[in-house]
Amino acid sequence: MAAVALNGLKMAATSQAYLESTPVNDTRKLLSDLCRHFYGLGWVSGTGGSITIKVHDESIPKPQQLIVMSPSGVQKERMVPEDMYVLSPSGCFLSSPSPKPYPNKPPKCSDCAPLFLKAYLMRNAGAVIHSHGMESCIVTMIDPLSKEFRITHMEMIKGIQGHGYYDELVVPIIENTAYERELTDALAEAIEAYPKTTAVLVRNHGIYIWGDSWIHAKTQAECYHYLFDAAIKLYQLGLDWSTPDHGPIKKYGGKTNMSVKAGTVNSNHETEPSRRCIVLDIEGTTTPISFVTDVLFPFARNNVSRHLAATYETDETQDDIKLLRTQVQNDLEQGIVGAVPIPPDDAGKEEVIAALVANVEAMIKADRKITALKQLQVRKMGWEKYDHCEADSWSQLTFFHAGSYLANWISE
Repeated sequence: MAAVALNGLKMAATSQAYLESTPVNDTRKLLSDLCRHFYGLGWVSGTGGSITIKVHDESIPKPQQLIVMSPSGVQKERMVPEDMYVLSPSGCFLSSPSPKPYPNKPPKCSDCAPLFLKAYLMRNAGAVIHSHGMESCIVTMIDPLSKEFRITHMEMIKGIQGHGYYDELVVPIIENTAYERELTDALAEAIEAYPKTTAVLVRNHGIYIWGDSWIHAKTQAECYHYLFDAAIKLYQLGLDWSTPDHGPIKKYGGKTNMSVKAGTVNSNHETEPSRRCIVLDIEGTTTPISFVTDVLFPFARNNVSRHLAATYETDETQDDIKLLRTQVQNDLEQGIVGAVPIPPDDAGKEEVIAALVANVEAMIKADRKITALKQLQVRKMGWEKYDHCEADSWSQLTFFHAGSYLANWISE
């Protein structure tokens, strides 16, 4: 075997003897065996997917080791060692398979070759696996706007380089293109932007996974597919895989949000609750439309006097009263039915409240949509009863917060 010295080590030359050597042939055979195995897992069906492995030789630094790569457009479960390509570290073809008779297609190296070379160059990988496994495809489709897949508190995370059970695993997602080679720049950008990642997902397509060796890459690929499958199953159960407690998925305004944390993890690895908000529509959605007039309006009428008496001296209530005075004065000038004069403050607290109550009851009866009334309802009336979600229904809560929308849910 011809060789040249490099930093005190030997780098194999690209001679025909070396291309036919035991290390190269063993790698060819290993690659064909793995392709059959991955076909059985559903990762490389329909001639899709690909694998590449560097020829391990301890006398040659990894960046200079030769590359064995699977062909494109070939039934992966029927590949043999002779079907493999051998490339130089820079990607030049050193050995190509011979053509086979019809109906086999002419030999062609994997369309993934430029992406594989990026992983070799940027991460000094020893092997790269490109899987079309269903899990790796579907998991990118659950949230079509997400640029990352995130999961935490799952045992199989420990199988990913640099991660433990309590860590959050983050896998970048890049957008698919018509041709595999067009993904090269996006893959390189993701590798650079996520220095800890050992994989990149391609939306509606699959995943690229690399490792220091073929064993490391295979182990991680199995863990990634397990975690993707777990996330899909948790999603089907309505559970959030991206939070420590894997509690129910929260929905905001009809949109599913899987990135909301159930809480933060303290130094004892215990989940501390966080505050959450939900948005609800009221009339005809959570309750019958008649609930407003039959329940909420009477509740407001019954509580306005008590509320004003209890909080009369506070700055907020005084602001509400000032706004009501202005509204009532405008109503009197326009001859609005039910409007009664509000006496000045020196007339006494009881007289002022009585006049305020009379005006509020008239406004509620007329179902007036005015700021002075809404501010009093939203900010004050009866809120004490609902401060910790003790409302008889969500509709009662929403009524007193921003017209007919918005509820504040405090997790305790």
